[in-house]
Amino acid sequence: MPLFGKREKTPLGLYVHIPFCRSKCEYCDFYSLASKDDTLMDDFQKAICAHIRETGHLAPGYRVDTVYFGGGTPSFFGGDGLSTMLTAIRRSFDVSDNAEITFEANPDSVSDKLLSRLRAEGFNRVSLGVQSDDNQILTKLGRPHDYAQVVSAVERIRKAGFSDLSLDLMYGLPDQTQQAWVKTLEHVLKLKPEHISCYGLKVEPGTPLARYWELANLPDDDAQADMYLAAVAILKQKGYQQYEISNFARKGHASRHNLKYWNGGEYIGFGPDASSDFAGKRFSAIRDLRGYIKGIQNGGVVMREIQEVPPKERAGEYLMLRLRTTAGIDAEEYQRRFLLPFQPLEGYLHKCQERGLAVKDGSRWHLTPAGFLLSNTVISDLLLLQERSPALRRPDERGLHG
Repeated sequence: MPLFGKREKTPLGLYVHIPFCRSKCEYCDFYSLASKDDTLMDDFQKAICAHIRETGHLAPGYRVDTVYFGGGTPSFFGGDGLSTMLTAIRRSFDVSDNAEITFEANPDSVSDKLLSRLRAEGFNRVSLGVQSDDNQILTKLGRPHDYAQVVSAVERIRKAGFSDLSLDLMYGLPDQTQQAWVKTLEHVLKLKPEHISCYGLKVEPGTPLARYWELANLPDDDAQADMYLAAVAILKQKGYQQYEISNFARKGHASRHNLKYWNGGEYIGFGPDASSDFAGKRFSAIRDLRGYIKGIQNGGVVMREIQEVPPKERAGEYLMLRLRTTAGIDAEEYQRRFLLPFQPLEGYLHKCQERGLAVKDGSRWHLTPAGFLLSNTVISDLLLLQERSPALRRPDERGLHG
Protein backbone atom coordinates (compact mmCIF):
# COMPACT_ATOMS: atom_id res chain seq x y z
CA MET A 1 0.00 0.00 0.00
CA PRO A 2 1.50 3.41 -0.94
CA LEU A 3 2.68 5.69 1.83
CA PHE A 4 0.58 8.53 0.53
CA GLY A 5 -2.88 8.29 -1.01
CA LYS A 6 -3.37 8.94 -4.70
CA ARG A 7 -3.73 12.67 -5.31
CA GLU A 8 -7.01 13.67 -6.86
CA LYS A 9 -6.75 15.72 -10.02
CA THR A 10 -8.04 19.29 -9.96
CA PRO A 11 -11.30 19.88 -11.86
CA LEU A 12 -10.93 22.04 -14.96
CA GLY A 13 -13.41 23.60 -17.36
CA LEU A 14 -12.70 24.32 -21.02
CA TYR A 15 -14.46 26.98 -23.07
CA VAL A 16 -14.26 27.16 -26.88
CA HIS A 17 -15.42 30.41 -28.46
CA ILE A 18 -16.90 30.03 -31.95
CA PRO A 19 -16.94 33.58 -33.39
CA PHE A 20 -19.26 32.94 -36.35
CA CYS A 21 -22.95 33.74 -36.75
CA ARG A 22 -25.47 33.75 -39.56
CA SER A 23 -26.22 37.37 -38.58
CA LYS A 24 -25.50 39.74 -35.68
CA CYS A 25 -28.33 40.46 -33.26
CA GLU A 26 -29.13 44.09 -32.53
CA TYR A 27 -28.17 43.81 -28.84
CA CYS A 28 -25.12 41.52 -29.05
CA ASP A 29 -21.69 42.73 -27.91
CA PHE A 30 -19.99 39.31 -27.86
CA TYR A 31 -17.11 38.97 -30.28
CA SER A 32 -18.48 37.37 -33.44
CA LEU A 33 -18.65 37.86 -37.20
CA ALA A 34 -21.62 37.41 -39.51
CA SER A 35 -19.68 35.29 -41.98
CA LYS A 36 -19.85 32.02 -43.90
CA ASP A 37 -16.29 32.25 -45.22
CA ASP A 38 -15.34 28.57 -45.53
CA THR A 39 -11.62 29.30 -45.82
CA LEU A 40 -11.66 31.51 -42.72
CA MET A 41 -13.69 28.94 -40.79
CA ASP A 42 -11.30 26.16 -41.80
CA ASP A 43 -8.27 28.23 -40.73
CA PHE A 44 -9.97 28.99 -37.43
CA GLN A 45 -10.67 25.31 -36.78
CA LYS A 46 -7.03 24.41 -37.44
CA ALA A 47 -5.85 27.23 -35.16
CA ILE A 48 -8.16 26.20 -32.31
CA CYS A 49 -7.01 22.57 -32.53
CA ALA A 50 -3.36 23.64 -32.54
CA HIS A 51 -4.00 25.90 -29.52
CA ILE A 52 -5.68 23.02 -27.70
CA ARG A 53 -2.75 20.68 -28.41
CA GLU A 54 -0.20 23.28 -27.27
CA THR A 55 -2.08 23.86 -24.02
CA GLY A 56 -2.88 20.31 -22.99
CA HIS A 57 0.58 19.53 -21.64
CA LEU A 58 0.25 22.46 -19.20
CA ALA A 59 -2.49 20.67 -17.27
CA PRO A 60 -1.15 17.22 -16.25
CA GLY A 61 -2.66 17.52 -12.77
CA TYR A 62 -6.12 18.44 -14.01
CA ARG A 63 -9.17 16.52 -15.13
CA VAL A 64 -11.62 18.26 -17.46
CA ASP A 65 -15.16 17.82 -16.18
CA THR A 66 -16.92 20.49 -18.26
CA VAL A 67 -16.52 21.63 -21.87
CA TYR A 68 -18.59 24.49 -23.26
CA PHE A 69 -18.79 25.59 -26.91
CA GLY A 70 -20.18 29.12 -26.99
CA GLY A 71 -20.22 32.01 -29.39
CA GLY A 72 -21.23 33.29 -31.74
CA THR A 73 -23.30 30.35 -32.88
CA PRO A 74 -21.56 26.97 -32.59
CA SER A 75 -24.43 25.17 -34.37
CA PHE A 76 -23.92 27.51 -37.36
CA PHE A 77 -20.27 26.37 -37.50
CA GLY A 78 -21.41 22.79 -38.06
CA GLY A 79 -21.15 19.34 -36.52
CA ASP A 80 -17.95 18.27 -38.30
CA GLY A 81 -15.96 21.24 -37.02
CA LEU A 82 -17.24 20.99 -33.44
CA SER A 83 -16.56 17.25 -33.38
CA THR A 84 -13.00 17.78 -34.63
CA MET A 85 -12.36 20.28 -31.83
CA LEU A 86 -13.81 17.96 -29.20
CA THR A 87 -11.57 15.15 -30.47
CA ALA A 88 -8.55 17.44 -30.10
CA ILE A 89 -9.63 18.17 -26.52
CA ARG A 90 -9.97 14.47 -25.67
CA ARG A 91 -6.52 13.74 -27.12
CA SER A 92 -4.84 16.65 -25.33
CA PHE A 93 -6.56 16.68 -21.92
CA ASP A 94 -7.71 14.13 -19.39
CA VAL A 95 -11.48 14.38 -19.91
CA SER A 96 -13.76 12.81 -17.32
CA ASP A 97 -16.09 10.06 -18.49
CA ASN A 98 -19.07 11.97 -17.10
CA ALA A 99 -17.98 15.42 -18.30
CA GLU A 100 -20.73 17.91 -19.11
CA ILE A 101 -20.23 18.87 -22.77
CA THR A 102 -22.43 21.73 -23.97
CA PHE A 103 -22.90 23.50 -27.27
CA GLU A 104 -24.94 26.62 -27.93
CA ALA A 105 -27.36 26.61 -30.83
CA ASN A 106 -29.84 28.83 -32.62
CA PRO A 107 -33.12 27.26 -33.73
CA ASP A 108 -32.52 28.07 -37.41
CA SER A 109 -29.24 26.11 -37.52
CA VAL A 110 -30.43 22.96 -35.74
CA SER A 111 -30.69 19.93 -38.02
CA ASP A 112 -31.08 16.19 -37.49
CA LYS A 113 -27.66 15.63 -39.08
CA LEU A 114 -25.96 18.13 -36.73
CA LEU A 115 -27.61 16.72 -33.62
CA SER A 116 -26.95 13.10 -34.54
CA ARG A 117 -23.27 13.82 -35.17
CA LEU A 118 -22.74 15.76 -31.97
CA ARG A 119 -24.65 13.27 -29.81
CA ALA A 120 -22.51 10.45 -31.22
CA GLU A 121 -19.34 12.44 -30.45
CA GLY A 122 -20.28 12.79 -26.78
CA PHE A 123 -21.99 16.17 -26.54
CA ASN A 124 -24.70 15.80 -23.90
CA ARG A 125 -26.14 19.27 -23.28
CA VAL A 126 -27.71 21.88 -25.58
CA SER A 127 -28.20 25.57 -24.83
CA LEU A 128 -30.79 26.92 -27.27
CA GLY A 129 -31.20 30.65 -27.89
CA VAL A 130 -34.95 31.32 -27.85
CA GLN A 131 -35.20 34.87 -26.40
CA SER A 132 -38.94 35.32 -27.13
CA ASP A 133 -42.05 33.60 -28.48
CA ASP A 134 -43.15 36.81 -30.24
CA ASN A 135 -42.06 36.80 -33.89
CA GLN A 136 -42.34 40.57 -34.21
CA ILE A 137 -39.99 41.06 -31.26
CA LEU A 138 -37.59 38.46 -32.64
CA THR A 139 -37.45 40.42 -35.89
CA LYS A 140 -36.76 43.67 -34.03
CA LEU A 141 -33.91 41.97 -32.16
CA GLY A 142 -32.39 40.74 -35.42
CA ARG A 143 -32.88 37.10 -34.47
CA PRO A 144 -32.64 34.76 -37.50
CA HIS A 145 -35.52 32.49 -36.44
CA ASP A 146 -39.19 32.46 -35.49
CA TYR A 147 -40.90 30.64 -32.63
CA ALA A 148 -42.11 27.78 -34.82
CA GLN A 149 -38.44 26.98 -35.45
CA VAL A 150 -37.89 26.91 -31.69
CA VAL A 151 -40.57 24.26 -31.24
CA SER A 152 -39.19 22.25 -34.15
CA ALA A 153 -35.63 22.51 -32.82
CA VAL A 154 -36.67 21.23 -29.38
CA GLU A 155 -38.43 18.26 -31.00
CA ARG A 156 -35.29 17.46 -33.00
CA ILE A 157 -33.07 17.80 -29.92
CA ARG A 158 -35.22 15.33 -27.97
CA LYS A 159 -35.40 12.95 -30.93
CA ALA A 160 -31.58 12.94 -31.10
CA GLY A 161 -31.42 11.76 -27.50
CA PHE A 162 -30.41 14.90 -25.60
CA SER A 163 -31.91 14.86 -22.11
CA ASP A 164 -30.28 18.07 -20.87
CA LEU A 165 -31.72 21.12 -22.61
CA SER A 166 -31.38 24.76 -21.59
CA LEU A 167 -33.44 27.55 -23.14
CA ASP A 168 -32.28 31.18 -23.09
CA LEU A 169 -34.94 33.89 -22.71
CA MET A 170 -34.80 37.69 -22.54
CA TYR A 171 -37.12 40.20 -20.91
CA GLY A 172 -37.29 43.97 -21.11
CA LEU A 173 -37.59 43.73 -24.91
CA PRO A 174 -39.02 46.32 -27.33
CA ASP A 175 -42.77 46.75 -26.83
CA GLN A 176 -42.83 43.87 -24.33
CA THR A 177 -45.42 44.03 -21.54
CA GLN A 178 -45.58 42.13 -18.27
CA GLN A 179 -48.46 40.08 -19.64
CA ALA A 180 -46.52 39.22 -22.80
CA TRP A 181 -43.52 38.11 -20.74
CA VAL A 182 -45.68 35.83 -18.58
CA LYS A 183 -47.17 34.39 -21.76
CA THR A 184 -43.66 33.71 -23.08
CA LEU A 185 -42.81 31.79 -19.93
CA GLU A 186 -46.00 29.77 -20.17
CA HIS A 187 -45.27 28.83 -23.79
CA VAL A 188 -41.66 27.90 -23.11
CA LEU A 189 -42.57 25.80 -20.09
CA LYS A 190 -44.68 23.61 -22.38
CA LEU A 191 -41.40 22.59 -24.05
CA LYS A 192 -40.28 21.09 -20.72
CA PRO A 193 -36.62 22.14 -20.71
CA GLU A 194 -34.39 21.02 -17.84
CA HIS A 195 -32.87 24.50 -17.53
CA ILE A 196 -34.01 28.06 -18.24
CA SER A 197 -31.92 31.25 -18.31
CA CYS A 198 -33.71 34.61 -18.07
CA TYR A 199 -31.65 37.68 -18.97
CA GLY A 200 -32.74 41.30 -18.80
CA LEU A 201 -31.96 43.21 -22.00
CA LYS A 202 -29.04 45.59 -21.57
CA VAL A 203 -28.18 48.24 -24.12
CA GLU A 204 -24.45 47.72 -24.64
CA PRO A 205 -22.28 50.49 -26.15
CA GLY A 206 -21.28 49.87 -29.75
CA THR A 207 -24.24 47.64 -30.60
CA PRO A 208 -26.82 48.59 -33.24
CA LEU A 209 -29.44 48.85 -30.51
CA ALA A 210 -27.38 51.52 -28.74
CA ARG A 211 -27.90 53.85 -31.71
CA TYR A 212 -31.68 53.92 -31.43
CA TRP A 213 -32.63 52.51 -28.02
CA GLU A 214 -34.58 55.65 -27.08
CA LEU A 215 -36.96 54.89 -29.98
CA ALA A 216 -37.26 51.17 -29.23
CA ASN A 217 -39.97 51.47 -26.54
CA LEU A 218 -38.04 49.45 -24.00
CA PRO A 219 -39.62 48.75 -20.59
CA ASP A 220 -38.12 50.92 -17.86
CA ASP A 221 -36.13 49.60 -14.89
CA ASP A 222 -39.19 49.15 -12.68
CA ALA A 223 -40.99 47.19 -15.39
CA GLN A 224 -37.91 45.00 -15.91
CA ALA A 225 -37.78 44.36 -12.17
CA ASP A 226 -41.42 43.28 -12.15
CA MET A 227 -40.74 40.91 -15.06
CA TYR A 228 -37.79 39.41 -13.23
CA LEU A 229 -39.73 38.81 -10.02
CA ALA A 230 -42.58 37.29 -12.02
CA ALA A 231 -40.14 34.85 -13.62
CA VAL A 232 -38.72 33.86 -10.23
CA ALA A 233 -42.19 33.15 -8.85
CA ILE A 234 -43.51 31.30 -11.91
CA LEU A 235 -40.45 29.11 -12.37
CA LYS A 236 -40.35 28.22 -8.68
CA GLN A 237 -43.99 27.16 -8.86
CA LYS A 238 -43.18 24.95 -11.86
CA GLY A 239 -40.33 23.14 -10.08
CA TYR A 240 -37.31 25.12 -11.27
CA GLN A 241 -34.81 25.98 -8.57
CA GLN A 242 -33.10 29.34 -8.90
CA TYR A 243 -29.38 28.80 -8.35
CA GLU A 244 -28.00 32.05 -9.79
CA ILE A 245 -29.39 35.50 -10.56
CA SER A 246 -30.50 34.57 -14.07
CA ASN A 247 -30.52 30.77 -14.01
CA PHE A 248 -33.12 28.19 -13.02
CA ALA A 249 -32.95 24.41 -13.25
CA ARG A 250 -34.76 21.24 -12.39
CA LYS A 251 -32.98 19.16 -9.75
CA GLY A 252 -29.62 17.90 -11.00
CA HIS A 253 -29.56 20.10 -14.11
CA ALA A 254 -27.73 23.27 -13.04
CA SER A 255 -25.00 24.20 -15.52
CA ARG A 256 -21.86 22.64 -14.08
CA HIS A 257 -19.68 24.71 -16.39
CA ASN A 258 -21.17 28.08 -15.47
CA LEU A 259 -20.97 27.17 -11.79
CA LYS A 260 -17.20 27.09 -12.25
CA TYR A 261 -17.24 30.80 -13.01
CA TRP A 262 -19.44 31.68 -10.06
CA ASN A 263 -17.70 29.36 -7.58
CA GLY A 264 -14.17 30.41 -8.52
CA GLY A 265 -13.17 27.21 -10.32
CA GLU A 266 -10.39 27.01 -12.91
CA TYR A 267 -11.04 27.17 -16.63
CA ILE A 268 -9.17 27.70 -19.90
CA GLY A 269 -10.65 29.47 -22.91
CA PHE A 270 -9.80 28.93 -26.58
CA GLY A 271 -10.64 31.27 -29.45
CA PRO A 272 -10.57 35.06 -29.89
CA ASP A 273 -11.62 37.04 -26.81
CA ALA A 274 -11.95 33.85 -24.72
CA SER A 275 -11.02 34.30 -21.06
CA SER A 276 -9.15 31.96 -18.70
CA ASP A 277 -8.48 31.63 -14.98
CA PHE A 278 -5.84 28.97 -14.60
CA ALA A 279 -2.92 28.21 -12.26
CA GLY A 280 -3.40 31.44 -10.31
CA LYS A 281 -3.40 33.66 -13.40
CA ARG A 282 -6.13 35.36 -15.33
CA PHE A 283 -5.73 36.02 -19.06
CA SER A 284 -7.67 36.32 -22.29
CA ALA A 285 -7.07 35.93 -26.00
CA ILE A 286 -6.91 38.89 -28.36
CA ARG A 287 -10.25 40.14 -29.71
CA ASP A 288 -9.27 39.64 -33.34
CA LEU A 289 -10.09 36.46 -35.28
CA ARG A 290 -7.48 36.86 -38.02
CA GLY A 291 -4.88 38.02 -35.51
CA TYR A 292 -5.63 34.98 -33.36
CA ILE A 293 -5.26 32.62 -36.32
CA LYS A 294 -1.99 34.21 -37.46
CA GLY A 295 -0.65 34.19 -33.91
CA ILE A 296 -1.25 30.46 -33.58
CA GLN A 297 0.12 29.73 -37.07
CA ASN A 298 3.28 31.79 -36.64
CA GLY A 299 3.96 31.35 -32.93
CA GLY A 300 3.01 34.95 -32.21
CA VAL A 301 1.30 36.53 -29.22
CA VAL A 302 -2.37 35.63 -28.90
CA MET A 303 -2.86 36.31 -25.18
CA ARG A 304 -3.45 39.67 -23.51
CA GLU A 305 -3.98 40.95 -19.99
CA ILE A 306 -2.05 38.15 -18.31
CA GLN A 307 -1.96 38.84 -14.57
CA GLU A 308 -1.50 37.07 -11.29
CA VAL A 309 -4.42 37.66 -8.96
CA PRO A 310 -3.46 38.76 -5.43
CA PRO A 311 -5.32 37.23 -2.47
CA LYS A 312 -7.31 40.35 -1.62
CA GLU A 313 -8.55 40.59 -5.20
CA ARG A 314 -9.57 36.94 -5.01
CA ALA A 315 -11.50 37.80 -1.88
CA GLY A 316 -13.35 40.49 -3.82
CA GLU A 317 -14.10 38.03 -6.61
CA TYR A 318 -15.46 35.61 -4.04
CA LEU A 319 -17.98 38.23 -2.93
CA MET A 320 -18.89 39.33 -6.46
CA LEU A 321 -19.33 35.88 -7.93
CA ARG A 322 -20.74 33.90 -5.01
CA LEU A 323 -23.37 36.53 -4.28
CA ARG A 324 -24.71 35.94 -7.80
CA THR A 325 -25.72 32.48 -6.61
CA THR A 326 -28.40 31.35 -4.20
CA ALA A 327 -25.70 29.44 -2.28
CA GLY A 328 -24.12 32.78 -1.40
CA ILE A 329 -21.06 33.30 0.81
CA ASP A 330 -19.91 31.57 3.97
CA ALA A 331 -18.39 33.56 6.82
CA GLU A 332 -16.13 30.75 8.03
CA GLU A 333 -14.90 29.93 4.53
CA TYR A 334 -14.23 33.61 3.81
CA GLN A 335 -12.08 34.10 6.93
CA ARG A 336 -10.25 30.81 6.44
CA ARG A 337 -9.43 31.34 2.76
CA PHE A 338 -8.63 35.03 2.73
CA LEU A 339 -7.57 35.83 6.30
CA LEU A 340 -9.93 38.80 6.37
CA PRO A 341 -12.50 39.58 9.09
CA PHE A 342 -16.09 38.89 8.13
CA GLN A 343 -17.60 40.95 10.95
CA PRO A 344 -17.73 44.29 9.05
CA LEU A 345 -19.45 42.57 6.13
CA GLU A 346 -21.88 40.76 8.42
CA GLY A 347 -22.97 44.01 10.02
CA TYR A 348 -23.90 45.36 6.61
CA LEU A 349 -25.60 42.11 5.61
CA HIS A 350 -27.78 42.28 8.73
CA LYS A 351 -29.01 45.67 7.51
CA CYS A 352 -29.75 44.08 4.12
CA GLN A 353 -31.65 41.34 5.93
CA GLU A 354 -33.83 43.93 7.63
CA ARG A 355 -34.71 45.31 4.18
CA GLY A 356 -35.54 41.87 2.78
CA LEU A 357 -32.47 41.80 0.54
CA ALA A 358 -30.47 39.03 2.21
CA VAL A 359 -30.98 35.87 4.24
CA LYS A 360 -28.69 34.20 6.78
CA ASP A 361 -28.57 30.42 7.06
CA GLY A 362 -26.07 29.33 9.71
CA SER A 363 -22.77 30.96 8.75
CA ARG A 364 -23.90 31.44 5.16
CA TRP A 365 -25.47 34.52 3.59
CA HIS A 366 -27.29 34.81 0.27
CA LEU A 367 -29.35 37.45 -1.47
CA THR A 368 -33.09 37.22 -2.00
CA PRO A 369 -34.72 37.83 -5.42
CA ALA A 370 -35.24 41.45 -4.33
CA GLY A 371 -31.58 41.55 -3.29
CA PHE A 372 -30.49 40.25 -6.70
CA LEU A 373 -32.17 43.27 -8.27
CA LEU A 374 -29.90 45.52 -6.16
CA SER A 375 -26.90 43.20 -6.22
CA ASN A 376 -24.58 45.73 -7.89
CA THR A 377 -25.12 48.19 -5.03
CA VAL A 378 -24.88 45.52 -2.32
CA ILE A 379 -21.67 44.04 -3.72
CA SER A 380 -20.14 47.49 -4.25
CA ASP A 381 -20.78 48.37 -0.61
CA LEU A 382 -19.32 45.06 0.59
CA LEU A 383 -16.19 45.54 -1.54
CA LEU A 384 -15.68 48.96 -0.01
CA LEU A 385 -15.94 47.49 3.49
CA GLN A 386 -13.55 44.72 2.50
CA GLU A 387 -11.02 47.22 1.19
CA ARG A 388 -10.97 48.91 4.59
CA SER A 389 -10.56 45.64 6.49
CA PRO A 390 -7.12 44.82 7.93
CA ALA A 391 -5.85 41.31 7.24
CA LEU A 392 -6.23 38.79 10.02
CA ARG A 393 -2.96 37.62 11.53
CA ARG A 394 -2.00 34.03 10.92
CA PRO A 395 -1.90 31.74 13.96
CA ASP A 396 1.91 31.52 13.83
CA GLU A 397 2.16 35.31 13.97
CA ARG A 398 0.33 35.71 17.28
CA GLY A 399 3.28 34.72 19.37
CA LEU A 400 5.48 37.23 17.58
CA HIS A 401 3.15 40.19 17.69
CA GLY A 402 0.46 39.37 20.22
